[in-house]
Amino acid sequence: MTTSLLHWLLASVTIMATAHFVPGFKITGFGSALIASVAIGFVNIFVWPILAILTLPITFLTFGLFLLVVNGIALKIAAALTPGFEITGFMPAVWGSLGLTFIGWVIRFIVFGSRVTPG
Repeated sequence: MTTSLLHWLLASVTIMATAHFVPGFKITGFGSALIASVAIGFVNIFVWPILAILTLPITFLTFGLFLLVVNGIALKIAAALTPGFEITGFMPAVWGSLGLTFIGWVIRFIVFGSRVTPG
């Protein structure tokens, strides 16, 4: 339970940090970041797999690079579901998904050290 709460808080901090670095990726406060992290989690569980399967042929043709587009779409959906979380444009969504991945990895590395696990 404590680990889940810690990961939730770290995901929210990651969203705040990404909003600082990616233009067009806006979050109004930490409360919105908490809600956004839950929304991103739900979209990643329920919507992302459907999008990935539907776009499998083009993903295969682009050697997996189309998954960046799928991640951007999923992030835009999560932003649409969350008050106080806004992504203005598609490229900020793609850069935001990359930023969330990289910044999240760095934050988890700082907090957990070499015990960092994916996800």
